[in-house]
Amino acid sequence: MATPILPGAVIGVLGSGQLGRMLALAARAMGYRIHVFSPDRYSPAGQVADHEIAAPYDDAGALTQFMRGIDVLTFEFENVDAAAARIAEELDVPVRPGGWVLQTAQQRVVEKTFLRDAGLPVANFAAIETPADLAAAISTAGFPAVLKTAAFGYDGKGQAVVHDAAGLENAWSALGGQPAILEAYVEFAAEISVVGARNPAGQFAHYGAIENIHRDHILDISIAPARIIPAAAAQAVDLTHAVMEELDAVGVLCVEFFLAKDGRLFINEIAPRPHNSGHLTIEAAFASQFEQQVRAICALPLADTHQARPAAMANLLGDLWSHGEPDWAAALAVSNVKLHLYGKREARPGRKMGHLTALGPDAGSALATVTAARCALSGEASQS
Repeated sequence: MATPILPGAVIGVLGSGQLGRMLALAARAMGYRIHVFSPDRYSPAGQVADHEIAAPYDDAGALTQFMRGIDVLTFEFENVDAAAARIAEELDVPVRPGGWVLQTAQQRVVEKTFLRDAGLPVANFAAIETPADLAAAISTAGFPAVLKTAAFGYDGKGQAVVHDAAGLENAWSALGGQPAILEAYVEFAAEISVVGARNPAGQFAHYGAIENIHRDHILDISIAPARIIPAAAAQAVDLTHAVMEELDAVGVLCVEFFLAKDGRLFINEIAPRPHNSGHLTIEAAFASQFEQQVRAICALPLADTHQARPAAMANLLGDLWSHGEPDWAAALAVSNVKLHLYGKREARPGRKMGHLTALGPDAGSALATVTAARCALSGEASQS
């Protein structure tokens, strides 16, 4: 049985964005210290951490120095060289989740193959590495299909919907002919996610099914509980538990699903860290996904995940700053709304700068409230 890592210890985080920032805030409230490592200086997480190391993820010397100053290592960003996890393991620093989880999640072909071989539901897919693979991929996935880069994709980057062979060839060429995956297109009724947590003893906790609405491939709104039939929500939780067990994942992990129009669930991808859709747990649950991550990686009992009230979260992208500073007072004048800003110094279109969370008596009311608050930021009328 893993030895608990108690308050006062140092949690090391690879990555220093908003997920690391919110993890740091939760950890410090519990008495832990936080050290973050990333190429960036004065980062969102670094602003609230005890110590920030700014160096490339492949700088073995800097990583070794970092690992020697921490008691446990976790991630807020999976697109880092798995060699970092190996350095920690060589120094007997617990890595949670383990490096194998990181390697599985950061390469789409590896991820989908793992899920399929574990008997978990995924859409038909095929790997593409050479022009000769295109015909076989079409035979497996059919049309329409989604072409995605095999590695290092997020927020819809490096992917395209294709409808015929010519479109596939053009799309793969546009990706530079790099290794890719072709997945059958799923006609979905909803996109949902489940944020789960698992500690070294195998205790599992979850926040139920969360409904997600995307705009331009970027998460726009999350709603909890998801407005889907209870049987589908329960199945999504069971599948998330199965994923974590198969991976022997310790920490917080999110599984994203497509709920097809015929009622079937397909796993879209896994994220071995807290997730954007789980930000609403800060206000909506007894213990947030970030507190749960601290508990899980430190081998402590997991917290109650009961959701006191329905909630909705709206992302705040850099586009909101296009005409000047958003009207924060107007948004905060809307009752039952909380504001989170991530400390990013430059607002760019599509960049996640913060989020709003609203609570309500039901999911629809929470959605209407958070939509109204976000519209107030730019003086727009709510469309909900």
